Amino acid sequence: MVMTIDWTIISEYFPIFMKGLQTTLLISVISIALGFVGGILIGMCRISRNPLVYGASTVYVEAFRGTPLLIQIFLIYLGLPQIGIYVDSPLVAGLIALSLNSAAYQSEIFRGGVQSISVGQIEAARSLGLTYNQALFNVVIPQALRNALPPYTNEFITMIKDSSLVMTIGVLELTLRGKLISATTGQSIPVLLFVAILYFVMTFSTSRILRYVERRFAIPGMMGSDSK
Repeated sequence: MVMTIDWTIISEYFPIFMKGLQTTLLISVISIALGFVGGILIGMCRISRNPLVYGASTVYVEAFRGTPLLIQIFLIYLGLPQIGIYVDSPLVAGLIALSLNSAAYQSEIFRGGVQSISVGQIEAARSLGLTYNQALFNVVIPQALRNALPPYTNEFITMIKDSSLVMTIGVLELTLRGKLISATTGQSIPVLLFVAILYFVMTFSTSRILRYVERRFAIPGMMGSDSK
């Protein structure tokens, strides 16, 4: 027997959907912010002239980029307590895993942005009396961040979607709440479609905002700076 689709489920459980949405936004914003800070620090290590610093940061990046995020979440939540490191809650464990993972990807975005800047700019800054570090922080990095905005946009959108993986350790974010509502009501189609719409609204809004920022701060003369 074919079950009738009941769209009133959306309005009936709307407050619960909104609680899940708030949790997803919280997870996404914190993970992206911590990943951004971590990505810059690790990215700086990736362009370091110190072989030990460079080597350690390379191992970190390759480890987190080369293994599934889901396994990383399980390792933080289930693995750390076995070696005496206890995580307060599934939410904290999820935030740690997502932030560490995002930092690895964002470090490569940052490194690529730095390497896109001509070496001649550092030489010109040095000829004006700036030290290497002053040239790096005052001349190279500001331009690198502006050049890296497009890949940052992709990473932020990916992180919003990947935040749904923390449902596997019991975090009551949007996807898990949708799954529970679906199981309770038997109305999978309207529930999952509404969850998908909410994710689309988040990712589309993020994309539009960051595209505006990209155009606003585009370096004059660079490709795409005159895009509408």
